[in-house]
Amino acid sequence: MRTRLLPLLIVLMAAVLLALGFPLAVSVAGAQQQKVVVDRIDDTARFAALAQFVTDAPSGRTGTTVVDERQEVLKRELLSYYEVYGIRAGVFYRNGTPMASAPTSWDQPEKGEVRDAFGEALLSRRSHDPRQVWPWQQNRLVVASPVIRDGDVVAVVVTDSPTGQMRSRILHGWLIIGAGESAAMLLAVGAALRLTGWVLRPVRVLDSTTHAIASGSLKSRVAVAGGPPELRRLARSFNEMADNVEGVLEQQRAFVADASHQLRNPLAALLLRIELLAFELPEGNEEIASVQAEGKRLAQVLDDLLDLALAEHVEADLRLTDIGELTAERVAAWSPTAEAKGVRLVGDCPPTTAWVDPVTLSSALDAVIDNAVKFTPKDERVEVTVTANGDTATVVVTDNGPGLTDEELARIGDRFWRSGRHQNIKGSGLGLSITRALLGAAGGSISFGHHEPQGLTATVTVPRSEPVS
Repeated sequence: MRTRLLPLLIVLMAAVLLALGFPLAVSVAGAQQQKVVVDRIDDTARFAALAQFVTDAPSGRTGTTVVDERQEVLKRELLSYYEVYGIRAGVFYRNGTPMASAPTSWDQPEKGEVRDAFGEALLSRRSHDPRQVWPWQQNRLVVASPVIRDGDVVAVVVTDSPTGQMRSRILHGWLIIGAGESAAMLLAVGAALRLTGWVLRPVRVLDSTTHAIASGSLKSRVAVAGGPPELRRLARSFNEMADNVEGVLEQQRAFVADASHQLRNPLAALLLRIELLAFELPEGNEEIASVQAEGKRLAQVLDDLLDLALAEHVEADLRLTDIGELTAERVAAWSPTAEAKGVRLVGDCPPTTAWVDPVTLSSALDAVIDNAVKFTPKDERVEVTVTANGDTATVVVTDNGPGLTDEELARIGDRFWRSGRHQNIKGSGLGLSITRALLGAAGGSISFGHHEPQGLTATVTVPRSEPVS
């Protein structure tokens, strides 16, 4: 869930930062250019003031001296301006001939932006602000102002500025913005990590606790700490639900155990009276024999129900155990039973350690081997193999009996379930249910599958790593 939520938050925050960063970058570029344009406007206004007193033609000796001096002053100012700043500047009459210009080779307004600005200034107004120049463009800034005398435009001042320094300042400003955006993005990612961790930590705890309860650890509960208030309320509600479910299960177990225990004594007395009644009837009476068989079967069912109730309630005593040695003992214990039936029981049990409850594993192996021997025909064999597979160890019991269909495999281990083909074989249908409950309490499991060419495979899996307390 975090892998889906975190990218979403990062994308949203990146979109916000970009939405703020782009207008800011445009504003920085505009501010830098506007600053240059304002400087050029001031410069053109100063040159226009100097050019305003330059007459078009001489009017006597005194007038000629004045004209020459003012024009020379204007030329020196423009040349000095060009040498210091590298900006072309010129004052042009209405017909485009220069009054004064720097460099002196600039003798008329060229086509393009310079000519357009010159034409706008002839209309008694300053030229429009130049288009925005971006760092990757080589454009120049052209500003033109009219020289007005007696209400008429007599000349135009034009400045043509290079934009290298301005573009460098814009780029520098953008780099600062980019660094700020990157820092903000890193902070946003850190905040997103903390936020998702804070929000999802209770969810992860809830998920692990749910898995633990589903695995049989009914005492597991969620620690109500941290996270949003809604998730804390959910954790408290989950704990209440788990308490109620555990209480209901405890009541069911107690009922099964109490019912099984309370019924054993009356059933034992009933069986005893049936035995006494049998002495009064002719020997070999089929009805009384059937009643006795059903009574014994009912007693076995009650015993198995009591064992199942205890198995679901018992706490496993896990120890580091050599399951190879333990399995070999169970094979040896069942060998006489197998020989009596004409079944060969063989075991391959190398030393293998695992964390198990020895009593639980012994009971599970007894149930599995008993089933294998019970359903294996005469002169066939039952194999018991112990193997280690990384973090787990397995005990595999295979037989060459009739096996089960896919539908029957899906139901094997259900309480009271028995295959319709095996109803005449002794059993209550609870043995494998008890085995599954015992193994689940100890952290193990049992599974079943087909054995080729025929038969059944039962695999008991137990952990090899030490359980986390």
